[in-house]
Amino acid sequence: MPERLTDSWDLGPVRVPNRVMLAPLAGIGTWFVRLQAKRHGAGMAVSEMVSSFAIHHRNEKTVTEMLRIHPDEHALAGVVSIQLFGQDPEIMRSAAATVAAAGADVIDLNMGCPVPKVCKTGAGAALIKDPDTAVAVARAAREGSGLPVTVKLRSGQKPGETDGYDLAHRLVAEAGVAAIGFHPRSANVHHKGVPDYDLAAKLVASLDAPVILTGGLHDAESVLAAYERTGAAAVMLARGSLGNPWLFEELLGLRDAAPAEDEVVAELDWILDRAVEHLGEPRAARWMRKAYPWYVDRLGLSKPDAKALNAELQRTGTTADARALVRTRAAAPTLA
Repeated sequence: MPERLTDSWDLGPVRVPNRVMLAPLAGIGTWFVRLQAKRHGAGMAVSEMVSSFAIHHRNEKTVTEMLRIHPDEHALAGVVSIQLFGQDPEIMRSAAATVAAAGADVIDLNMGCPVPKVCKTGAGAALIKDPDTAVAVARAAREGSGLPVTVKLRSGQKPGETDGYDLAHRLVAEAGVAAIGFHPRSANVHHKGVPDYDLAAKLVASLDAPVILTGGLHDAESVLAAYERTGAAAVMLARGSLGNPWLFEELLGLRDAAPAEDEVVAELDWILDRAVEHLGEPRAARWMRKAYPWYVDRLGLSKPDAKALNAELQRTGTTADARALVRTRAAAPTLA
């Protein structure tokens, strides 16, 4: 029988307070998105994907923005993990040391990204076919940082392949990786198709390290079914948590009903404030355009009204304009 999702567990020397995590989300997993997940109960949150080369070469935006860890992230007792990608072991060693100095608790390595511009450099899912380099990169990250290292893997590059399963064992045995984040779909299908949870269960049963399950976990029912079926140590919520941080609470037994309209509006207001704090007004207004649909979908509007509101929000130039639109169209009580 799997442990309860509310139970704590050990990730190397790091104690994680529960078994529900926020997965790395490229271009999304800023400190305020991670903090949002922790406010709603996530025991651990992983950052957006960060280039090890950009860190090593001290790219200003990368070092000052993408590696920013907000004090409240640790104050809420959650674990902060920064995800890195790259195929050069010595560059990774250097970047990992910088990440440790920035205050991360864990380093996660992306060896599952299917995006061509990442794979053509030999990073991301390309490392599934280059296991010797993958092991060297993971070992360098661990040695360079002194932190526990996790690796996020796909089952393989193409449907039917299980190279990721094999690589997981080498990463643990030869590189000292503390846990594997496993997405049991091939890289080529991205998020399409049904995850191979039987392969994930096989990995759980055979690997001498915790397996963190991700992929296809869109709602509480699917999460609980996959968690029980695979016996994984923890689950990572990805797209299913976008605009729905209440899913963390639901899985941890902290709520049993969908958020009311005023809760959704308040949450949107909170993330607007944090986006401005992080990026400044003009950039925050642009960043939020990808986030508005996540919240509009939960306002209980008719499909035509939701579509119209989303279209209007995409044309807003400031966060104040967006607040006013939501206040008017959703008949929300107050947006501060």
